[in-house]
Amino acid sequence: MNRKILLRTSGALLLFTFLEHVCADQGAILYKAKICHTCHGEDGTHPVTDDYPVIAGQPTKYLGRQMKDIRDGRRNNGLSQSMQAAVSTVTDEEFELIAEWLASRW
Repeated sequence: MNRKILLRTSGALLLFTFLEHVCADQGAILYKAKICHTCHGEDGTHPVTDDYPVIAGQPTKYLGRQMKDIRDGRRNNGLSQSMQAAVSTVTDEEFELIAEWLASRW
């Protein structure tokens, strides 16, 4: 009985680790595909100008909320109006993957 539990637990941990890497890879791919890197830098740590924020290492929930608020017009300060066009087609699920990947950077 203990052996079965150990095998199931080990299997679940392996699956979780695999899925975590798949999500991280998807976040990185989406970050490039949705052209985030053109302003915020290759991994969110080095924006192309001082006008754009460093977004790498920020909390996942914060990043996701900010991106959604910009897309949906709830945030319209600073350069968010120019970003609104870039994120207008990004889904909530894509934002979550991008936010998770960015939060893991730094």
